[in-house]
Amino acid sequence: MSGRQYAFAYTVKIANQSAVTARLESRHWIITDAGGHVEEVRGPGVVGVQPRLRPGESFEYTSWCVIATPSGEMRGSYQMVTDGGGQFDADIAPFHLGLPQNLN
Repeated sequence: MSGRQYAFAYTVKIANQSAVTARLESRHWIITDAGGHVEEVRGPGVVGVQPRLRPGESFEYTSWCVIATPSGEMRGSYQMVTDGGGQFDADIAPFHLGLPQNLN
């Protein structure tokens, strides 16, 4: 292994398409590099906030991760809490991390 590290920025937009208001309580990311190394990241909110989204509202943020290979994948979920106290997970579909010259 070369010891190199690759940093990737990603932007996520979460939209409340339901009829109830919900707050993004916490996040769970599963980050897999091209060598199959998996890292799980859990924590409160995203980028230091726990956005509360009314029906039809959205929240967009940019963050980053570091992996040991020039490509990989992220997937995960947001743990949401409604104003009424209900809880649910909002799944995040897998997306590719890669250097521009490696995307094709």
